Amino acid sequence: MIALVFPQSLEVRATCLKKFEDRSSHGTCHAVALREGGFTLIELLVVMAIIGILMVLVAPAFTNIKSGTDVTSAANTVKGVLDTARTYAMANNTYTWVGFYEENVSSTTPAAAGMGRLVMTIVASKDGTNVALSAGPINATTLTQVGKLTKIENVHLATNLPVGSGASPSLTFDTRRPVASTYCLGDTANSTTPFQYPAGSPYTFMKAVQFSPRGEAQINNSTNSLQTAAEIGLVPTHGNATPSSLPANVVAIQLTGVGGNVIIYRR
Repeated sequence: MIALVFPQSLEVRATCLKKFEDRSSHGTCHAVALREGGFTLIELLVVMAIIGILMVLVAPAFTNIKSGTDVTSAANTVKGVLDTARTYAMANNTYTWVGFYEENVSSTTPAAAGMGRLVMTIVASKDGTNVALSAGPINATTLTQVGKLTKIENVHLATNLPVGSGASPSLTFDTRRPVASTYCLGDTANSTTPFQYPAGSPYTFMKAVQFSPRGEAQINNSTNSLQTAAEIGLVPTHGNATPSSLPANVVAIQLTGVGGNVIIYRR
C-alpha cells in the first residue's frame, strides 16, 4: 500500500512545485515590467533640470524675434495710416495731413513729450483747399478728423539713418532710394504748419505728412516743391530711453512725392 501511495505523492509534489515556480516567475517578470516602464525621482529631477537650462538659453532668442516683429508691425501700422490719408484725400478731392507726436510712455500725463510712444492722427481740410499755405498753426476750425488717434508703443522716429545707395527702390535696406536728411521726418525741422486737433486737445502735431487731392506727398510742408522721395524711420525703444546706437532692426518707410506710394525697407 505504501508503494502505491508514494509515487502518487511524488507526482502531486512535482505538480505543485511546478505551479509554484510558474507563479513566482510570472510575478517576478510583472514586477520587472513595472519597474522598467516608470521613472525614478532622480531621473525625473534630471529631466526637469535639462528643460530649465534649455529654457534659459532659448528665451533671449524669442525676445529678439518679438522685438523685430514689433518694429515690423509698427511700420505696417504707419503705412496703413499713410495709405488711409492718401486714399481719403483723393476720394474726397481735399488735402489731408498725418500728424506725428512722440509721447513719454512712462508718464501718466497725456501728451507729455518724450520717448516710447508714437501718436498719429489724420485730419482733412473741410472745404477742400490747402489751409496750410501760410506759415503758422493750422486753424482747427478748418479741419475735420479722419478716424481716431493711433498709438504705437516702444518705437521712436529715427534720426541719422544710413543714406541709401540705390538708384531705384529696392527691398534691401542698404540699397533703398537715397533721401536727403531734409526730407526725413525724424531729421528735418518741425512742420512750418503744425496743427492741434480737436481744439483743446493736448496733442499739437509738430511733424506731418501732407497729401494733396492728386495723392502727392510732402514732408512737414518744408518746401513748395515735391520731393522725389521722403522717409520715416523707426527704431525700437525700451521704455522712455533713447537708443544709444542705431539698432540692427531699424525700419525705413519711404513715400514717393508724386505718386505718394509707400514702401517699407527692413534692415
